[in-house]
Amino acid sequence: LVNGNHEQAALANLNDKPDNPAVLAGRARTAYFPLPEPGAFYSGDAQEVPGVGRPRDYYAWTWGDALFVVIDPYWHSPVTVDNEAGSRAKGGKNKAERQAEKQAAGGKGGGGKRDLWKATIGDEQYHWLKKTLTESKARWKFVFCHHVLGTGRGGIEEAGLYEWGGQDKNGRSLFAEKRPGWELPIHQLMVKAGVTIVFQGHDHLYARQELDGVVYQSCPNPADPTYQTFNREAYRSGDVLPNSGHLCVTVSPESVRVDYLRSFLPADEKGEYKNGMVAHSYTITAK
Repeated sequence: LVNGNHEQAALANLNDKPDNPAVLAGRARTAYFPLPEPGAFYSGDAQEVPGVGRPRDYYAWTWGDALFVVIDPYWHSPVTVDNEAGSRAKGGKNKAERQAEKQAAGGKGGGGKRDLWKATIGDEQYHWLKKTLTESKARWKFVFCHHVLGTGRGGIEEAGLYEWGGQDKNGRSLFAEKRPGWELPIHQLMVKAGVTIVFQGHDHLYARQELDGVVYQSCPNPADPTYQTFNREAYRSGDVLPNSGHLCVTVSPESVRVDYLRSFLPADEKGEYKNGMVAHSYTITAK
């Protein structure tokens, strides 16, 4: 399970009230989902969140030929990464404070003119990620996150930005200034470590892209009876297909194969469109 932008399990929502959204969401995640804690088999977030305990938000393990790495920007960013309007209100801010935040964000709640250099996975998670990726001897390395940067739309279209890619929206390379002590932006770190695929959600469509040898795979909505291609305009390249369905990833020592299996309601199975059909496949061979 990957922490997402709608869950409100985020540091920016945390305050001293026991019923604020961050605490409620954090407790629900750890109570109802079998999330890993660091130990003999898993590595991950050992820090504790007041009122929650260990959030179990980022973690990694090795199984067979593959390293699995889950990362999370929300519990470690001092500012809201996404979905600011509403969630902060429940956290105890008054109307004047919320209005001031809205104006500072360009008048659009969580969007507008926010400085996304202030949103971050945090130093501790970054250094854990670097250690985990670079020290692993696994042939295949998979990274899972809710979304590149934790906000916005698209895959590789966002991968060059801020702490993920090192540049701002104007193309200025500010990484060394904004992230002192970090060796490389996240994307460049993954390239250096030989990451195979980055799996992300958020955009509710199937999209396969590649950047510098790293595949960025957006996962489809598994239960969309409208069979739409949501947020298609955000993807300027790659293989993009409509909903619904899920991915089947087959790992062997020689290769990784990804199949997109479509889901159709019985009434919607027509002609070539069959429930369980393979709509798209690709294979990555060992280097």
